[in-house]
Amino acid sequence: MGRAGLDKDPQQIAAMFDGVAGGYDRTNSLISFGQDGHWRRQAVRALGLVPGHKVLDVAAGTAVSTVALGETGAWCVASDFSIGMLQAGAERDVPKVAGDALHLPFADAAFDAVTISFGLRNVNDTHAALVEFARVTRPGGQLLVCEVSRPRRPIRWGHGFYLRSVMPRIAGRLSSNPEAYVYLAESMQAWPDQKSLARIISEAGWQDVAWRNLTFGVVALHHAIRAG
Repeated sequence: MGRAGLDKDPQQIAAMFDGVAGGYDRTNSLISFGQDGHWRRQAVRALGLVPGHKVLDVAAGTAVSTVALGETGAWCVASDFSIGMLQAGAERDVPKVAGDALHLPFADAAFDAVTISFGLRNVNDTHAALVEFARVTRPGGQLLVCEVSRPRRPIRWGHGFYLRSVMPRIAGRLSSNPEAYVYLAESMQAWPDQKSLARIISEAGWQDVAWRNLTFGVVALHHAIRAG
């Protein structure tokens, strides 16, 4: 199975996630010390969804996040380019569509909101992905990015040590492909901070970009509005 590199070749990324799909949710919960559920709930609340809204959940993996979004009464579809991840979430009763974040198989302005949780950093062209998200969002619609970020001091040093030394060891005991979690740790450390990601989102044509830190900035929610 192996690991992907930080060049984020799409075939390598998809194959890597296919290989860890079976135990992905359990491993995620353990390496986040159970915080993944809290982050999902905060992401849902940030959107203020109501019944009748149409939501696209990009890089949805096993559709855990999609189910949480759907509990608002909104109609939600999970999209991911890892067929293995979608299959691992087959029992979750939400629509699932195989799709690349850079070439989404949906019409222009089809959705009221687009979300992506812990997937944007795995796309090899962040700006192009954000432009594509805008294409499928109606004018005035929402974007919500939930992603790892830059913790505040003094948390930052301990978090970096955890990513470099502790998380790969935990994953080594739990995952069928420990090397995948070496990549994931490296991708987290290389990811832009809150302000830098906000600038990238703005440059992709979104407006009213704002962010909120979760868990001392270990994760951040970035929210934006599709220009009219």
